[in-house]
Amino acid sequence: MLLTICVIYITPNIIISQNELNELGNQLPAPFIIMGDWNGHGSLWGSQDMNARGLQIEKFISDHNLCLLNDSTRTFCHALSRSFHTLDLAICSSSILARWNFSVDEDLHNSDHFPIILSHSSNNLTIPRQPPHFIYDRTNWQVFKDLSELAPHIVHLADIDAAVEAVSNCIIRAAEASIPKTSGKIKKLSKPWWNERCSEANKAKKKAWNRFRRYPTTINFIAFQHAKAVARRVRRQSQRESFRKYVNSIKSYITSKELWRKVRKILGATDMGKSLSILNCNGQIISHIKDIANVLGKTFAEVSSDEFYPQDFIVYKRQEERVEYNFESSSNEIYNTDFTIHELRNALNNSHPTSAGPDRIHCKMLKNLSENSLCLILALFNRIWNGKAFPTAWRKAIVVPIPKVRKDPQNPSNYRPIALTSCLCKLMERMVNKRLVYILERKNMLSKFQSGFR
Repeated sequence: MLLTICVIYITPNIIISQNELNELGNQLPAPFIIMGDWNGHGSLWGSQDMNARGLQIEKFISDHNLCLLNDSTRTFCHALSRSFHTLDLAICSSSILARWNFSVDEDLHNSDHFPIILSHSSNNLTIPRQPPHFIYDRTNWQVFKDLSELAPHIVHLADIDAAVEAVSNCIIRAAEASIPKTSGKIKKLSKPWWNERCSEANKAKKKAWNRFRRYPTTINFIAFQHAKAVARRVRRQSQRESFRKYVNSIKSYITSKELWRKVRKILGATDMGKSLSILNCNGQIISHIKDIANVLGKTFAEVSSDEFYPQDFIVYKRQEERVEYNFESSSNEIYNTDFTIHELRNALNNSHPTSAGPDRIHCKMLKNLSENSLCLILALFNRIWNGKAFPTAWRKAIVVPIPKVRKDPQNPSNYRPIALTSCLCKLMERMVNKRLVYILERKNMLSKFQSGFR
């Protein structure tokens, strides 16, 4: 179910008419929630005094059959009078009243308004999480190497799929025991300038605030204002020192990639991609995660199909496919011989630290296998090469949709797919490609005008 959220602020100085409030309620798609600073006092939300704005809000709620989510908790602290009021309201459609809970944060967070919090009453909501990832910087590689020692019999299982699965399981079990993993929780906004002094000053400010909140005396208010000023001064000083340190770290030889990484870090940005929560497919709003995946998958399939090619290319392609080629050759050809450990090591050394595929095996794991395990993986590759049996698990991939720059993210056509396949598969593909490119170049079978993929 889609929900309309409207955030509102009405200054206390202006006069608004009842018709303006009615127009607001009429133009919002139901169900909706309106929340913000209304600057109105009314008995409905526990104000001891009434004003004209409060009467307007109460009439607006009544005329549109709306409900007030607020409880008796105050949402505003008036510093001069050292009093608390309710100015921030959350109003919703009557059909969703039972689904939402209202609460108020106990900390002002350097404001004079308490943050109001709405939480869904259902326990079936999916909390955004990322898949846990291995933390390779904290790996005990010696333990991993010992635990990932492959046994010869699993490589020589009769079924190729069973052999690949057994090898993958052995490596992953060793990784689970020797490599720590992330929790999967979404990271909060990073503050690289935050330090122990900031934490202590913030703790003292909260302590002074809690004392003033319980006992709103002049002495406690002055103590809170002092602690608040100290915390603000400490934060600003820490920010300045952090920025100076950042500027001093920029050298003339720094790469653009490293420079922008530092910029994102000091801004508190993370490398985590934006979540894809909604698509607009031919006017239909898609919000369920499985439906979004299916729509993107269908879009990628259509773009990759022959129907997407220009008509003249389709005609040329069909003509060329009618030509019969002779694939018969001697098994003694150099490109048909078994792979060597030198080829395996060369391909492994040239592998990039790309993301793992569905089997979760990373190239860093393969680079830290023992000599005996690498020889057994080579034997597995040669079985696949000679047996002409491509493993079923290697046909699967994790497809990540990457939004195109400056394109509407709600349009499923504005994404490009990145397929994450097995690193074992990519390792063998690199070995095969090395052989084929060598033969093609040696026999001058590639056009001299071809630049890429050679």
